[in-house]
Amino acid sequence: MRIAGLQKLTLLDFPGRTAATVFTQGCNFRCPFCHNADLVLGAGAPAAGGKNAAEAAGLPPAVTLDEFFAFLGKRAGLLDGVCITGGEPLLQPGIEDFCARIREAGFAVKLDTNGGFPDRLRALVEANLVDYVAMDVKNAPARYGETVGVPGLDLAPMQASLDFLRTDAVPYELRTTVVRELHTADDLRSLAAWIEGAPAWYLQSFIDAESVLAGPGCLHAWNSDDLRALLPELQALVPGAALRGAD
Repeated sequence: MRIAGLQKLTLLDFPGRTAATVFTQGCNFRCPFCHNADLVLGAGAPAAGGKNAAEAAGLPPAVTLDEFFAFLGKRAGLLDGVCITGGEPLLQPGIEDFCARIREAGFAVKLDTNGGFPDRLRALVEANLVDYVAMDVKNAPARYGETVGVPGLDLAPMQASLDFLRTDAVPYELRTTVVRELHTADDLRSLAAWIEGAPAWYLQSFIDAESVLAGPGCLHAWNSDDLRALLPELQALVPGAALRGAD
């Protein structure tokens, strides 16, 4: 288990919790809109703008496991949760033991995942090692491979993860970063049909940055008013659909 970065406080990432966020290294996707190019491509990989991507993204520094758990020990009573994000955390060897140590220390665990490893997701939840899951649903099924930068992608793992979350074994939300070049209104309608009935689906506006995997200036956000106008139609299929960061 490698911690590529630690954000010591977040009031937004874990619903109802005051938390720290752990960033993990590595991902099985190559989403062009990803802000964490350094985590996807490897430590020290250059962003398209030429800077170290971690520096460009403002990612917090890496820490050792001992440093992390020493930090947690000092935050007892001040924090009540840990968000584990990436990259893709379920790629990490030792993720089970890591979650177990966090829970044993008295903190709740939120896991961010792209859904590509349903067996590991199920194992963590069924072992009572995760309290909340946020799964990214990248696009309508027909455009998934294009959107995640993996041509010919097999959608079956993401479908299996979604099917498992729908059993309500753990509280969860779904998230989509909306990009003008990758998402049409029909794509979002098709995506809503795929995830119909999800309890919470957040559509997040793309924000350009030097650390974006595709490079700055290559991708663009939807107009916020257009997203708001489409939202009631999406809510007909997913009543819990909402905008996040679209102001």
